[in-house]
Amino acid sequence: MKISHKFSSLFHLRSMLPSFFLILSCMISSSPQKASTKSPHHDFSYLKSAVSSLSNPPEVESKNQSSSSGMKSLVPDFDTDGRVWSREWSEEILKIAKKPENVKWIKSVRRRIHENPELAFEEVETSRLIRRELDELDISYRFPLAKTGIRAMVGTGSPPFVAIRADMDALPIQEAVEWEHKSKHAGKMHACGHDAHVAMLIGAAKILKAREEHLKGTVILLFQPAEEAGNGAKRMIREGALEDVEAIFAMHVSHLLPTAVIGSRSGPLLAGCGFFKAVITAEQSRALNLCHSADTVLAASAAVISLQGIISREANPLDSQVISVTFFNSGDDVDVIPNMVEFGGTFRAFCNTTFHHLLKRIQEVIVAQASVYGCSATVNFFKNTDSIYPPMVNDDRMYEHVKRAAVDLVGPTNFKVVQPLMGSEDFSFYSEVIPASFFFIGIKNETIGSVHSAHSPHFMIDENALPAGAATHAAIAERYLHERSVSISMLRQDKTFLT
Repeated sequence: MKISHKFSSLFHLRSMLPSFFLILSCMISSSPQKASTKSPHHDFSYLKSAVSSLSNPPEVESKNQSSSSGMKSLVPDFDTDGRVWSREWSEEILKIAKKPENVKWIKSVRRRIHENPELAFEEVETSRLIRRELDELDISYRFPLAKTGIRAMVGTGSPPFVAIRADMDALPIQEAVEWEHKSKHAGKMHACGHDAHVAMLIGAAKILKAREEHLKGTVILLFQPAEEAGNGAKRMIREGALEDVEAIFAMHVSHLLPTAVIGSRSGPLLAGCGFFKAVITAEQSRALNLCHSADTVLAASAAVISLQGIISREANPLDSQVISVTFFNSGDDVDVIPNMVEFGGTFRAFCNTTFHHLLKRIQEVIVAQASVYGCSATVNFFKNTDSIYPPMVNDDRMYEHVKRAAVDLVGPTNFKVVQPLMGSEDFSFYSEVIPASFFFIGIKNETIGSVHSAHSPHFMIDENALPAGAATHAAIAERYLHERSVSISMLRQDKTFLT
């Protein structure tokens, strides 16, 4: 719902409120609900609570991906004086990001991080660099979270609170790109763009600090370790990263989009990801009977082939799913059938229900096929090592917020609705707790060779995306606070309507 005129008096405002709340109530009750979440709120009970949310920030709720929490009272496009969010404000944000001295600085930040990649939970120097930059900007922060993580704060220090996040860790990959700022550590590389993510979030911090007087609440900047291997998001959440926060956003570089183009979609964006390792062993009675020996290699091979039938014969073709066996180990003895064979891989799906169904069926198929060939099987899904990532499902209204902010910032031709990807991200853990939206920024530039996918030793980025990424982060956060404060302010002006 958009209201573009200015209210001339409080009487006029009050005369409009019954219609306003009726429309808002209909909009909320008719918004699409995701199958995996249910909102505990009712229309007017939430509106009452929103009146006092400035002094009493909302509690973080578990498993809330619906758009019925923080954004339920977010009315787009006008401030407390009745003015719409001006495109001029977006242009001011972009202007700061594109100042020559800021462009040079943000590139230097990315390059320093790229030269010194650090793996999951080892981001000591990266974290120290971030803290130095925050100190220079006079931005307060809490450290450490999740061993090397940082929670910084810009704004009033009061509600509402909105968060933007960047991951910091590198990959155990030998860089194959020859350039001046190549990794200085053999076998380690920022092959997924997390160096750029950090630089863009620090860039956003600089913009937000320059516009701090315009912030109608508080922006939380989360610098997170261990996205690649350690599920750093879960540990950040456990240690208070989302305290008082009602919405969160994150960005990832993409070699599929041209430089500085923003892309996202509502609903499922990234797949849930799990891993498994199966061990096939010969049953002892068969192993001792040379006439009826169990063939562990044949049993394991049959299990691998049968796993493919789960997707081809059981899965809904409109519900994308993947099971991939990525390793098979039966030893290197060419004239002996081994007593044990190991194999394993990954499985992915866009729906939580489907994801857990795959886990169940993988277990059943492997155990059953092993039994057919006189063997036994165990399957490990590494549940105790935080190796299962849920699907990344964008909250509908958070996605719309990203889209509006991006279109005003970079123009409608530079925003794309993208297709879901089978990649996974531990940002999905945040989205299970509060409304969230994940989006991409393009780095594709064929003239400089920025065309390789993440996790490739040839991966590189077009650094011209960095200023646009920093500005997008800043615009999303500032505009969220602007719009969120409007609805709260309107409700506070007419508490009597609700009582």
